[in-house]
Formats: sequence, structure tokens, C-alpha cells
Amino acid sequence: MASVDQAQLCRNCVTMSSSGDDDTGVQRRTGDYHSNLWDDDFIQSLTTPYGAPAYRERADRLVGEVKEMFNSLTLTLTPLNNLLQHLWMVDSVERLGIDRHFRNEIKSALDYVYSYWNEKGIGCGRESVVTDLNSTALGFRTLRLHGYPVSSEVLKVFKDENGQFACSANGQTEAEIRGILNLFRASLLAFPGEKDMEEAERFCTSYLKTVPITNDGLSGEIKYVMEYGWLTNFPRLEARNYIDVFGKNTIPCVKTKTEKLLELAKLEFNIFHSLQHRELKQLSRWWKDSGFSQLTFTRHRHVEFYTLASCIATDPKHSAFRLGFAKTCYLGIVLDDIYDTFGTMDELELFTAAIKRWDPSAKECLPEYMKGVYMVFYNCVNQMAREAEKSQGRDTLTYARNTWEAVFDAFLEEAKWISSGCIPTFEEYLENGKVSFGYRAATLQPILTLDIPLPLHILQEIDFPSRLNDLASSILRLRGDMCGYQAERSRGEEASSISCYVKDNPGATEEDALNHIKSMIEEKMKEINWEFLKAESNAPISSKKHAFDILRAFYHLYKYRDGFSIANNETKNLVMRTLLEPLSL
Repeated sequence: MASVDQAQLCRNCVTMSSSGDDDTGVQRRTGDYHSNLWDDDFIQSLTTPYGAPAYRERADRLVGEVKEMFNSLTLTLTPLNNLLQHLWMVDSVERLGIDRHFRNEIKSALDYVYSYWNEKGIGCGRESVVTDLNSTALGFRTLRLHGYPVSSEVLKVFKDENGQFACSANGQTEAEIRGILNLFRASLLAFPGEKDMEEAERFCTSYLKTVPITNDGLSGEIKYVMEYGWLTNFPRLEARNYIDVFGKNTIPCVKTKTEKLLELAKLEFNIFHSLQHRELKQLSRWWKDSGFSQLTFTRHRHVEFYTLASCIATDPKHSAFRLGFAKTCYLGIVLDDIYDTFGTMDELELFTAAIKRWDPSAKECLPEYMKGVYMVFYNCVNQMAREAEKSQGRDTLTYARNTWEAVFDAFLEEAKWISSGCIPTFEEYLENGKVSFGYRAATLQPILTLDIPLPLHILQEIDFPSRLNDLASSILRLRGDMCGYQAERSRGEEASSISCYVKDNPGATEEDALNHIKSMIEEKMKEINWEFLKAESNAPISSKKHAFDILRAFYHLYKYRDGFSIANNETKNLVMRTLLEPLSL
């Protein structure tokens, strides 16, 4: 792998006018995106005290105390509530973002709960004679998330004589509300064909929207869960929110546990916050020194991509993942803007050929603005391959290059459609679009840098042509089109899943297309739940988790709008809450 001074080379880039005219007189299209929100001077000025050893020492002491809490569960709890308390502990440390310290304790707790699991669910304790909704719903969700084989048939126990989910006569007590909240959380993990889960989701949604709640903590918890659900939720965002509501828990028997867990969660949040700032400064300096600020036609979202990475990879030792993901995604969006709008067809053909040559000398045939981008991309992919070799013990560069070559071929195909005004069939568009979205490329090299063994037989369950990869790529392409097709059409990009569906189905309207695509996404969500969580798989859930969380991170940006292009609303708030602002201790 050749090593090249990428910063020096990228300074060769010329400033491109946002008007679309360059110094050769070529008329170019641009996306008219808003500018970078995070100036490098601002990033470099960030300070935080939470990297001091005293904070880490206090956190480590609390970790030991929480482990003692786990270990004493079977000794201090009564047989009438011990199952629910085991589940509460597991659920709490996971939602607070501190579960990495308690892997063994979590497994022991869940093994204990599962040993009492049956086709009717569980009660609050091992000697309970009545099945409990809250315990069963929370148990079902937590066990399914950890790969235990649990069937949704267990939910039938909570239906009335008419086969409908219904409240008890005391349906507005805090205990019952919490049970229905956990049933809603469980229902979001539905697999294909699980009708009881679909019915549970509808029932819980209607109930939780209308039930009066006086507990501020429970109210905030419900609001967050209903807002972000499952596919737009991810670890650090959930921790940030749950810390706010967790301390308002009114259950007397867990008050002492709550205080220790909350203190540890806040400390861990802020200690990681100090690491985020160090990594962010490194990323921002890379962005500045590489000359990217001179490219005025593209979306500068490096800080936003780092935010996503640090929201899903919260283990401090996964720095290579976080920085690699941010750089990979940032370069991907720059290249997407070159192929979709700014570049001419001749330039794009040259760039695609240069990528396939994979040699620094290939830049000589490129226009000035492409030379620096090519070299930074070349060095980034090579560097990530070196990081992956440290983790995986094998050279993965060829594998990565093949992945990216497929993306550039798909980019080029879309550029040809734009140039010719062609609208392909829906099937042709989606097959190409799954690749051009770049989910596979954004996922492959970052996950290979993790300290998680990914031999070929496991990687094939995650990467192309696995079903998980296909579903994730399809969901993101379809959802991206729903959010961005009108803006893309306004700048001359006619082909989208919406326009292709309308073309394939004479008489269909855009609303028909959107409804059809929404239905497709909903079904694919259930399928990908199965691919991720199925109990019998060559790839354990732990090896698939980061790939799945990358899907959730990208999907989150499409929750309200195209958050890649319009990053000054909800996306900016995500950056502030999870990256820039510490918690008050």
C-alpha cells in the first residue's frame, strides 16, 4: 500500500463556485446545500475536565459496586419478585449505556430468567402463580435481544375471550402502564408472520397515546420510546434520554440501586464525552488539512457522521471504528455529490477508471478538483485496511476495493440516467440503488477494525450477499428516496423509486408509490429483525450488532427529513446532546 502525503495533494483542489461555473467555463449542477455547521476553530477550542483520572477511578469503584448488586440478586430478593428484578437490572444497565462492564452478569441474570420461562411467560418471581404482563413483556424483549429462542405465542396469554389485547379493570395504574409500555417495546422486535406482535403494537400505541400519566419519569420514558421506537434508536441517544428520566423512578425497592446506576451512567457518559472531543479534534483537523473546506459544492457532514459512529460504538477502545466510519461516510457523501451533480460524464468515467487502477499515478489523468479527493480516498481505504489487519489478522484490502468498485459502478450508472433523463424500471433502479446508497461500503471496513473476530464464514452472514446486507441496503435506499426525491428531482435527478414505480404502474400516483414503498419498508423491517436476532445463526448477535446499528444510525437521519442534506435541525440537536454537551453531575 503506497503512502502519500494526502494533505499536500488535496491542497491542489481548486475552490469551486457554488454558482456552478468553474474556470474552464463548464456549467455544473450543484445541490445548494447549507455550509458546514462546525468550524474547525470551534472544534479545537472544546474543553472538558472529565478526562481526569479521578473520574475514571470513581467510575471503576461504582462498576465494582454494581457487580455486587448483580451478584446479590438471587440472595436478597424474594421468590415473588426476583425474576422481574433480574430483568430490571439488565434493562437498566443497557438503556443507561453502561452494559459493557457487565457482560458476564447480564448473561447469568438472563440464563436464570430463561430457566423459568415457559409457554405462558413468567410471573414476577420464580414462585409466582400468576403470569405477569410486565415481567413477561420485558422478559420476552430482553431474551429475544440476546438470542434466546422465545416465541411470540406467549403473548396470547394476555388476550381476552375475544382474542383481543385489553386492559384490566385497573388499567391506569403505574404498574399496568409500565407493563403495556414494555409490551410495546417488545412488539417492535416482530419477526415476519408474527400477527400477535402486530396486534400488540396497535393496541399499545392506542393505549399509550391516551392514558393519563402523573409520573414525570414514566411519561418521559413513554414519549421517547414512542418517538424513536426501535429502528431510529441507538445506544448513546437512548442513554442520554434515559439518564434524564431514570432518576425519577418511584419504585421504593430499587431506590438505592437507582442512585448508584445513575451516578455511574453520568460518569461514563462524561468520561466518554472527553474521549469524543479528542477524537473529534483529530477528525476536524484531518478535514481541514486535507483541503475539503475548499470544496463548496458538497455536504460537509464529517462531524455528523462522527456523532453517529460514537452513538453506536461507545466502547472507548473502538476509536478506529469511530474515526474510520466518519471518514468513510464523509468521503462517500463527497463522492456522491460529485457523481450526482458536480462532475461531468467524462470526468466521472475517468475517476471510476482511476479507482479501479488503485495507484497514486492514476490521479494525473483527473481534473484538479478530483485529484485531492482521489488521494485522500485512496489513503483512507488503505489505512483502514491496515487497521483491519491488526484486528482480523489478514489482509482485507482487496475485499474493500471490490466493495468500493461496485459502489462506483453504481454511481456511474445513476450518473448516466441523470445525463440521459432515463427512468429505469423499479426493479432495475432498486438493484442499483441498494449498492449506490453505500451501506455496505460504510459498514465493511469499520466493522473489520473491531476486536470482534469476523472470519469469512461469519462475515458472509453480515456483508454482501447476505440477506441482512440486502435488507439494510433496500430499507435505506427506499427511505432515502421517500425523504429526498423531490429535492433530487428539482436539480435534475429524475430517477427514484417513486418515479420508477409510477412509470411501471400506469395510473399510479406519487401517493400510491409512497404508500407501496412504506409498506415494503415495514415488511423488510420485520425480516431484518429476524436476520439480526434469530437464535440459530452462524453469526452471533454480537458480531452483527454494529452492522445493524449502522442501519439504525442512517435510518435515524431519515426520521423527519433528509438529515444528510438538511443537518441544521434534528441532526444538529443530536450532535449537541450526544457529542458536545456533558451532563451535570
